[in-house]
Amino acid sequence: MITGTVNSGLEAVVRLSIRGPQSEIEAEAIVDTGFNGALTLPPDLIAKLGLRSTSRSQAVLADGSEIPVDLYEVLVFWNGRLLRIPVGAADSDPLLGMALLYGHEVAICVLEGGEVSIQDLPFS
Repeated sequence: MITGTVNSGLEAVVRLSIRGPQSEIEAEAIVDTGFNGALTLPPDLIAKLGLRSTSRSQAVLADGSEIPVDLYEVLVFWNGRLLRIPVGAADSDPLLGMALLYGHEVAICVLEGGEVSIQDLPFS
């Protein structure tokens, strides 16, 4: 099970261990159910991990506009497993999206300091 907390901005946040070719980092990621990708990282963390772009895509923002996004691959420790996942570059805090949450149950106690838990569903 992955656990985290609700911060003072009422964002559900979990800590992830992320590995790239040059280093491994711990990063706090905001659970974003409006994001259908797996994970985004800001450019400074992408550089620190030593990632190289694998492709480019278009991202649709909440306002409906589209922007180009560089895509990368990282290894993330997820529920006791090491997974290779796609990562999009974004000028924001890291976002954990629905593609990584697929097959999991997410529980959030929506209070400042409340518990966040993410666990595998039995059939996943």
